[in-house]
Amino acid sequence: MVLIRRNIKWIVTVLLTITAVPLFITTYEVIFAESKSVQFLGNYHPKVVFLVITYYFFLLGLGIFWVVSQLVLMSKMKNEKLKAELMLLKSQVSPHFFFNTLNNLYGLVAKDSKKAQDLILKLSDMMRYSIYEGEKETVSLQEEIDFLKNYIELHKMRYRKEISVNFIYAVDENRKVVPLLFIILLENAFKHGVENLRKNAYIEMNLSTSENEICFSIENNYEKAESQSGIGLKNLKRRLELIYPNQHELAFSITENEYQTQLILKQL
Repeated sequence: MVLIRRNIKWIVTVLLTITAVPLFITTYEVIFAESKSVQFLGNYHPKVVFLVITYYFFLLGLGIFWVVSQLVLMSKMKNEKLKAELMLLKSQVSPHFFFNTLNNLYGLVAKDSKKAQDLILKLSDMMRYSIYEGEKETVSLQEEIDFLKNYIELHKMRYRKEISVNFIYAVDENRKVVPLLFIILLENAFKHGVENLRKNAYIEMNLSTSENEICFSIENNYEKAESQSGIGLKNLKRRLELIYPNQHELAFSITENEYQTQLILKQL
């Protein structure tokens, strides 16, 4: 802000200088040269005319340079702001999931050490991915799929009830995608569906790719009184606006006891 204010003062000074020069020349000709009418630079030596015109071109170039530099500065500031916002949004992904899993681990260590060890390994993989791969601009779809599968396995270890989670994918494994987008929708399905249902809880997921699109759909059942809105979906919508502006579709279909979401990422 201080830099911008200084630049504004500087450009105002230049503009005032540009305005003052022709006024000064005109005033000089009228008062000191006793001219009744003034033709700007009409009575001056060609060298003087050349210098004045060169001076104006210099000021014009200076003005253009300043405008361009300000636009570049504003663009950089906007990009830095967006990057900071994206980092904050990424940091909000699933923190309570890790805490809940650690609590489960505490009770599981004494009862079933082998299962606890498997849980620790999967949790470690997930945390590594979330911290290191999650910082990247894009990752391969295969990496995202592995992350989602680990998440599902961890949840299956946690619950003492029968749950059905079906994940079907037919993708170009090397296709790139922004990390940690799909996990928000999967987390919602567990949080608002599986965790609150005593029996017959299910989640159906499908991930596919075409030449220009990545399509992810997810469906789960839930208690009628349970709402699935919250910070997770707001987080997802904002990230999509920032990363895939006008290149995504996020649609919801809600019935009495089923919740369906479809996310399409368009890659032009």
